[in-house]
Amino acid sequence: MNTAIFGLFNSFGPEWIIIFLAIILLFGGKKIPELMRGIGKGIREFNTARNSLENEFKHGMKEAEKKEADKDEK
Repeated sequence: MNTAIFGLFNSFGPEWIIIFLAIILLFGGKKIPELMRGIGKGIREFNTARNSLENEFKHGMKEAEKKEADKDEK
């Protein structure tokens, strides 16, 4: 178990430990879950907006290709 813990800290690096400690000191233990929920909600909203934009772009490309094909047939 000790090697797993040391491996975890080696992959994170000492700067991550300092960042985690700063977050705990700034927000406190009770505010961290609320902060994480807010971050998760923001990420979900970003992904939803990105997917919507991507779908609109694909739809626009299909329409442009259809117009081009119709133009070539005439």
